[in-house]
Amino acid sequence: MPKPKEEAVKIKKTVKKEEVKLPEIKLFGKWSCDVVVNDLGLKNYINLSPKLLPRSAGAYRKRFHKSKMHIVERLALHMLVPGHVGRKHRLTSGPLSGGFSKTIGAVEKAFEIMEKKENKNPVELFIRALENAALREEIISYQMGSIVARDAVVTAPQRRVDRALRSFAQGTYRKSFSSKKSVEQALAEELLAASKGSNESFAIKEKERVESEASGSR
Repeated sequence: MPKPKEEAVKIKKTVKKEEVKLPEIKLFGKWSCDVVVNDLGLKNYINLSPKLLPRSAGAYRKRFHKSKMHIVERLALHMLVPGHVGRKHRLTSGPLSGGFSKTIGAVEKAFEIMEKKENKNPVELFIRALENAALREEIISYQMGSIVARDAVVTAPQRRVDRALRSFAQGTYRKSFSSKKSVEQALAEELLAASKGSNESFAIKEKERVESEASGSR
């Protein structure tokens, strides 16, 4: 007759260990951040780590640490202060300013609009728009004797991301300024147009303008 201890050992061996699967962390509890970045030059500068609410509260304020921040949070921060094009502030940036919670809410609503129109993950559409709007080269000016020379240079990967995000914020503001169009709708249209590489996107127009100037300065 087998002993009770031996029977208990046999039972333990036969019972299979159940794998515990943790629930997936989705952005705003709705969308997956498991998106592949096709542009290898930007891959290390776009953070898509799973987060429920993309907010670091200044944890990456050190220089060059912003690439560790979630890319959706960086978009929201650029929406707070869109800046200006050129040397003159022809348009004020008032309507896009405000608290971070208000701005990140506008980004969430814009993603909802994108999902309804294209029936796709808006995070993926945003990444495709970022890849299409990222500069590859631009112009620098420097003093050479008594003249100011201009030369074409390759844009750094981190700057490529920054310039594209800034263009999204500026394009959103231009579409919603003195218009019945809301900020959420304007941002959704800007990102959708950029994801398709359309010239209706301000970011795509700005990229083509800067790259054409750079090609003429070679």
